Amino acid sequence: MTLVLLPGLAGNDSMWRDQLADLADFRPHVTDVHMRHATVAEMAAGLLSRFPGELVLCGASMGGMVAMEAARQAPGRIRGLALLGTTARPEDDAMRGVRENAIRLFEQGRMREVIEPNVGMAFHPDRAKDADLTGRYLEFVLQAGAGQLVRQNRAVIGRPDARTHLPSLRCPVLVMCGEDDQLTPPALSREIAALVPGAQLVMLPRCGHMLTMEQPEAVNRELRRWLRAVLA
Repeated sequence: MTLVLLPGLAGNDSMWRDQLADLADFRPHVTDVHMRHATVAEMAAGLLSRFPGELVLCGASMGGMVAMEAARQAPGRIRGLALLGTTARPEDDAMRGVRENAIRLFEQGRMREVIEPNVGMAFHPDRAKDADLTGRYLEFVLQAGAGQLVRQNRAVIGRPDARTHLPSLRCPVLVMCGEDDQLTPPALSREIAALVPGAQLVMLPRCGHMLTMEQPEAVNRELRRWLRAVLA
Protein backbone atom coordinates (compact mmCIF):
# COMPACT_ATOMS: atom_id res chain seq x y z
CA MET A 1 0.00 0.00 0.00
CA THR A 2 1.33 3.43 -0.95
CA LEU A 3 0.22 6.77 0.50
CA VAL A 4 0.34 9.48 -2.16
CA LEU A 5 -0.11 13.20 -1.46
CA LEU A 6 -1.48 15.20 -4.40
CA PRO A 7 -0.77 18.95 -4.38
CA GLY A 8 -3.18 21.63 -5.49
CA LEU A 9 -2.79 23.81 -8.58
CA ALA A 10 0.83 24.95 -8.97
CA GLY A 11 1.67 23.23 -5.68
CA ASN A 12 4.61 21.03 -4.77
CA ASP A 13 5.94 19.25 -1.70
CA SER A 14 6.21 22.61 0.10
CA MET A 15 2.47 22.59 0.76
CA TRP A 16 2.83 19.11 2.31
CA ARG A 17 5.96 19.94 4.34
CA ASP A 18 4.36 19.43 7.74
CA GLN A 19 2.54 16.28 6.67
CA LEU A 20 5.70 14.72 5.24
CA ALA A 21 7.39 15.19 8.60
CA ASP A 22 4.54 14.18 10.89
CA LEU A 23 3.27 11.25 8.81
CA ALA A 24 6.73 9.91 7.97
CA ASP A 25 5.92 6.50 9.47
CA PHE A 26 3.31 6.06 6.71
CA ARG A 27 6.05 6.73 4.11
CA PRO A 28 4.11 9.26 2.03
CA HIS A 29 5.04 10.21 -1.53
CA VAL A 30 4.26 13.57 -3.13
CA THR A 31 3.31 13.26 -6.78
CA ASP A 32 3.95 15.79 -9.55
CA VAL A 33 1.57 14.31 -12.13
CA HIS A 34 -0.22 17.67 -12.31
CA MET A 35 3.02 19.08 -13.73
CA ARG A 36 3.34 16.34 -16.36
CA HIS A 37 -0.07 15.97 -17.98
CA ALA A 38 -2.65 18.21 -19.64
CA THR A 39 -5.98 16.99 -18.26
CA VAL A 40 -7.31 15.71 -14.95
CA ALA A 41 -8.02 12.33 -16.55
CA GLU A 42 -4.45 12.09 -17.86
CA MET A 43 -3.07 13.14 -14.48
CA ALA A 44 -5.04 10.37 -12.80
CA ALA A 45 -3.89 7.79 -15.34
CA GLY A 46 -0.31 8.95 -14.89
CA LEU A 47 -0.63 8.60 -11.13
CA LEU A 48 -1.98 5.05 -11.43
CA SER A 49 0.87 4.15 -13.78
CA ARG A 50 3.55 5.70 -11.57
CA PHE A 51 2.38 4.00 -8.36
CA PRO A 52 1.36 0.35 -8.82
CA GLY A 53 -0.70 -1.66 -6.37
CA GLU A 54 -3.08 -0.46 -3.68
CA LEU A 55 -3.12 3.28 -3.01
CA VAL A 56 -4.31 5.67 -0.35
CA LEU A 57 -4.70 9.06 -2.01
CA CYS A 58 -4.73 12.37 -0.15
CA GLY A 59 -5.49 15.23 -2.51
CA ALA A 60 -5.83 18.94 -1.79
CA SER A 61 -7.83 21.24 -4.07
CA MET A 62 -6.96 20.21 -7.65
CA GLY A 63 -5.17 17.21 -6.16
CA GLY A 64 -8.53 16.10 -4.80
CA MET A 65 -10.01 16.30 -8.30
CA VAL A 66 -7.23 14.04 -9.60
CA ALA A 67 -7.70 11.64 -6.68
CA MET A 68 -11.43 11.34 -7.36
CA GLU A 69 -10.74 10.67 -11.02
CA ALA A 70 -8.18 7.99 -10.13
CA ALA A 71 -10.84 6.34 -7.98
CA ARG A 72 -13.18 6.36 -10.97
CA GLN A 73 -10.55 4.85 -13.28
CA ALA A 74 -9.32 2.17 -10.87
CA PRO A 75 -11.77 1.77 -7.96
CA GLY A 76 -10.37 -1.63 -7.01
CA ARG A 77 -6.92 -0.18 -6.36
CA ILE A 78 -7.94 2.68 -4.07
CA ARG A 79 -7.74 1.71 -0.41
CA GLY A 80 -8.81 5.15 0.84
CA LEU A 81 -9.39 8.75 -0.26
CA ALA A 82 -8.74 11.91 1.76
CA LEU A 83 -10.16 14.95 -0.03
CA LEU A 84 -9.05 18.32 1.33
CA GLY A 85 -10.59 21.63 0.27
CA THR A 86 -11.83 20.39 -3.08
CA THR A 87 -14.95 20.07 -5.22
CA ALA A 88 -16.60 17.28 -7.18
CA ARG A 89 -18.46 19.68 -9.44
CA PRO A 90 -17.44 20.62 -12.99
CA GLU A 91 -16.42 24.21 -13.66
CA ASP A 92 -19.26 26.73 -13.70
CA ASP A 93 -19.52 29.57 -16.21
CA ALA A 94 -18.53 32.32 -13.78
CA MET A 95 -15.36 30.59 -12.63
CA ARG A 96 -14.50 29.57 -16.17
CA GLY A 97 -14.51 33.24 -17.12
CA VAL A 98 -12.23 34.13 -14.21
CA ARG A 99 -9.77 31.40 -15.16
CA GLU A 100 -9.81 32.25 -18.86
CA ASN A 101 -9.00 35.87 -18.05
CA ALA A 102 -6.16 34.75 -15.77
CA ILE A 103 -4.84 32.44 -18.50
CA ARG A 104 -4.64 35.36 -20.93
CA LEU A 105 -2.57 37.32 -18.42
CA PHE A 106 -0.34 34.33 -17.66
CA GLU A 107 0.31 33.96 -21.40
CA GLN A 108 1.43 37.60 -21.43
CA GLY A 109 3.88 36.91 -18.61
CA ARG A 110 1.84 38.91 -16.07
CA MET A 111 1.91 36.26 -13.35
CA ARG A 112 2.50 38.51 -10.35
CA GLU A 113 -0.28 40.84 -11.46
CA VAL A 114 -2.72 37.93 -11.11
CA ILE A 115 -1.26 36.00 -8.18
CA GLU A 116 -0.04 38.57 -5.65
CA PRO A 117 -3.32 40.48 -5.11
CA ASN A 118 -5.18 37.19 -4.57
CA VAL A 119 -2.82 35.41 -2.16
CA GLY A 120 -4.94 36.42 0.82
CA MET A 121 -7.96 34.57 -0.55
CA ALA A 122 -6.18 31.25 0.00
CA PHE A 123 -6.01 31.79 3.78
CA HIS A 124 -8.17 32.72 6.75
CA PRO A 125 -8.12 36.54 7.16
CA ASP A 126 -6.05 36.21 10.34
CA ARG A 127 -3.38 34.13 8.59
CA ALA A 128 -3.40 36.23 5.42
CA LYS A 129 -1.27 38.72 7.35
CA ASP A 130 1.42 36.11 8.09
CA ALA A 131 4.23 37.10 5.72
CA ASP A 132 6.15 33.85 6.17
CA LEU A 133 3.10 31.71 5.40
CA THR A 134 1.86 33.70 2.43
CA GLY A 135 5.41 34.13 1.15
CA ARG A 136 5.92 30.37 1.13
CA TYR A 137 2.70 29.96 -0.83
CA LEU A 138 3.58 32.70 -3.31
CA GLU A 139 7.03 31.21 -3.82
CA PHE A 140 5.87 27.83 -5.02
CA VAL A 141 3.06 29.23 -7.18
CA LEU A 142 5.44 31.59 -8.99
CA GLN A 143 8.06 28.84 -9.18
CA ALA A 144 5.62 26.71 -11.19
CA GLY A 145 5.84 29.25 -14.00
CA ALA A 146 3.38 30.71 -16.47
CA GLY A 147 3.25 27.63 -18.68
CA GLN A 148 2.18 25.38 -15.82
CA LEU A 149 -0.34 27.92 -14.56
CA VAL A 150 -1.91 28.03 -18.02
CA ARG A 151 -1.97 24.26 -18.45
CA GLN A 152 -3.21 23.44 -14.96
CA ASN A 153 -5.97 26.06 -15.06
CA ARG A 154 -7.12 24.61 -18.37
CA ALA A 155 -7.12 21.15 -16.80
CA VAL A 156 -9.30 22.41 -13.95
CA ILE A 157 -11.67 24.10 -16.40
CA GLY A 158 -12.08 20.80 -18.24
CA ARG A 159 -12.38 18.57 -15.16
CA PRO A 160 -15.08 15.89 -15.13
CA ASP A 161 -18.16 15.89 -12.94
CA ALA A 162 -17.06 13.54 -10.14
CA ARG A 163 -20.52 13.58 -8.56
CA THR A 164 -21.63 10.90 -11.02
CA HIS A 165 -19.33 8.21 -9.58
CA LEU A 166 -18.88 9.22 -5.93
CA PRO A 167 -21.96 7.25 -4.73
CA SER A 168 -20.34 4.04 -6.04
CA LEU A 169 -17.18 4.41 -3.95
CA ARG A 170 -16.72 1.71 -1.35
CA CYS A 171 -13.35 2.72 0.13
CA PRO A 172 -13.06 4.85 3.30
CA VAL A 173 -13.30 8.56 2.45
CA LEU A 174 -12.28 11.51 4.61
CA VAL A 175 -13.47 14.96 3.53
CA MET A 176 -11.81 17.95 5.19
CA CYS A 177 -12.28 21.68 4.63
CA GLY A 178 -11.58 24.99 6.31
CA GLU A 179 -14.75 26.64 7.54
CA ASP A 180 -13.57 29.92 5.99
CA ASP A 181 -12.39 28.49 2.65
CA GLN A 182 -13.15 31.16 0.03
CA LEU A 183 -11.92 29.16 -2.97
CA THR A 184 -13.78 25.88 -2.38
CA PRO A 185 -16.48 26.84 0.14
CA PRO A 186 -17.54 24.32 2.80
CA ALA A 187 -20.79 23.53 0.99
CA LEU A 188 -18.75 21.77 -1.69
CA SER A 189 -17.10 19.48 0.86
CA ARG A 190 -20.45 18.79 2.50
CA GLU A 191 -21.78 17.80 -0.91
CA ILE A 192 -18.94 15.30 -1.43
CA ALA A 193 -19.46 13.80 2.02
CA ALA A 194 -23.20 13.46 1.38
CA LEU A 195 -22.60 11.64 -1.91
CA VAL A 196 -20.08 9.08 -0.63
CA PRO A 197 -21.48 6.25 1.51
CA GLY A 198 -19.96 6.37 5.00
CA ALA A 199 -17.73 9.39 4.33
CA GLN A 200 -16.32 11.27 7.30
CA LEU A 201 -16.54 15.06 7.23
CA VAL A 202 -14.18 17.29 9.21
CA MET A 203 -14.53 21.09 9.19
CA LEU A 204 -11.63 23.11 10.59
CA PRO A 205 -12.65 26.39 12.30
CA ARG A 206 -10.83 29.63 11.49
CA CYS A 207 -9.15 28.02 8.50
CA GLY A 208 -9.04 28.89 4.82
CA HIS A 209 -8.20 26.99 1.65
CA MET A 210 -4.56 26.08 2.32
CA LEU A 211 -5.38 23.97 5.35
CA THR A 212 -2.26 21.79 5.17
CA MET A 213 -0.18 24.94 5.70
CA GLU A 214 -2.54 26.95 7.91
CA GLN A 215 -3.47 24.30 10.45
CA PRO A 216 -0.96 21.48 10.01
CA GLU A 217 -1.40 20.09 13.52
CA ALA A 218 -5.16 19.70 13.11
CA VAL A 219 -4.82 18.29 9.59
CA ASN A 220 -2.13 15.84 10.68
CA ARG A 221 -4.14 14.71 13.68
CA GLU A 222 -7.18 13.94 11.53
CA LEU A 223 -5.12 12.27 8.80
CA ARG A 224 -3.26 10.12 11.30
CA ARG A 225 -6.51 9.02 12.98
CA TRP A 226 -8.07 8.21 9.62
CA LEU A 227 -5.01 6.42 8.23
CA ARG A 228 -4.81 4.17 11.26
CA ALA A 229 -8.43 3.14 10.71
CA VAL A 230 -7.89 2.61 6.96
CA LEU A 231 -4.85 0.43 7.53
CA ALA A 232 -6.22 -1.49 10.53
